[in-house]
Amino acid sequence: MNSLLYIIAVILIIGWAIGVFFTTVGSLIHILLVIAIIAILLGVIRRSTAI
Repeated sequence: MNSLLYIIAVILIIGWAIGVFFTTVGSLIHILLVIAIIAILLGVIRRSTAI
């Protein structure tokens, strides 16, 4: 499950980076970045509590 979470986060960050350069979608790109950061934080939190 954690690897899937990181794959989704990476895809969202790549989408955000592409959107920043093309700026055609607007605020949706920043929402993708926020979701990616939340996914990474959840993965780190879950991994540290599993030890």
